[in-house]
Formats: sequence, C-alpha cells, structure tokens
Amino acid sequence: MTLSLEPLAVVFLTLMIACAVAVLSVRDLLAAVVVFGTFSFFSATYFAVLGAVDVALTEAAVGGAITAVFFVTAIFRTDRGAD
Repeated sequence: MTLSLEPLAVVFLTLMIACAVAVLSVRDLLAAVVVFGTFSFFSATYFAVLGAVDVALTEAAVGGAITAVFFVTAIFRTDRGAD
C-alpha cells in the first residue's frame, strides 16, 4: 500500500514544517505568535485540501484567531523585566 499525497498537500505540509522550525528558532515572542498563527492557517488550509472543511474552519477559528489573541494579550499583560 502506497501513500500518495496531492502536490498541494505536500506544499502545505512543507510550509507547516517551516513554520514550526521558525517558531522554535525566533527570539521575539510576538514574532513567534505571528508565525504560530500562520502555522494554524496553513494547517486549516491543509485540512480543507483533504476535504475536512469543518475541521479546517475550527482550526482557523480556534488555532489561528482565538489562540493568537490570547497569546498577544498575555504577552502585553506580562512584565518583560530587565534583560
């Protein structure tokens, strides 16, 4: 049994891996939240390509929007302190 993916799915999986590496390597927290949001939207698009539109909509709403808003709010409400 062979696993064959559509070329568009491979593109989105590659972009998701690049975003995951970027989130782990970036030093600024706000930049990490932005990259995490793009990861969520790439994930939602990947789910839509696979045909799971309901899962894609949930991922876009929760992962891309709500979580990003919570993270940005937490960053701005936290004292960064002296570096």
